[in-house]
Amino acid sequence: MNWGQMNWRAVLTVVLMVGALLSGWLMWQQRDRGGPTGPVGKRPDYVLHDFQVSVLDKEGHEAFTLNAPRLERDPDVRTMQIATPVFHLPPKQGSQASPWDIRSQTGWVSEKGDEVRLRGGVKAESTNADGKPIRVVTEELNVFPDARRATSSAQVTLTQPGLILNGRGLEADLDAKRIILQNDVKARYERAAP
Repeated sequence: MNWGQMNWRAVLTVVLMVGALLSGWLMWQQRDRGGPTGPVGKRPDYVLHDFQVSVLDKEGHEAFTLNAPRLERDPDVRTMQIATPVFHLPPKQGSQASPWDIRSQTGWVSEKGDEVRLRGGVKAESTNADGKPIRVVTEELNVFPDARRATSSAQVTLTQPGLILNGRGLEADLDAKRIILQNDVKARYERAAP
């Protein structure tokens, strides 16, 4: 056996052993650093899966009905985070207005249920007094069920038969179906199909 070959193998073995020891030591040093660096995340006080819930107003009438695959309630501030919610807002008691169906990617409901913040792919649909469809599409919509109104500061598209309005910012009276786009409004009229 050649002394040069044996020396080379010994050096390689020592280098591999040092590398393995160094790797093990580094892994040992990093073992507690994988967790969160801030305060420990709090857990919701309850979680609902695949549910439907009706929220009542102060007079005991339905303010809205909510369907969603997941809801989490924050125990400290008593607000709710919702995944892909679908809200059904009936008209005010005694009103002849049609209901609104509103969906989005996420939702947030205030402690008292008097404010709903919808974010991501928001679509609100209803019909006007003539029974014709109304559709509002935006990335964010704040709904106030008790006051029967909605607001947005984002880009909004309002579609009715024969008319498409685009603008930024929205103020809406949900029962009266009065929707005002606030800025940069553009209208496109389309002839109704015969």
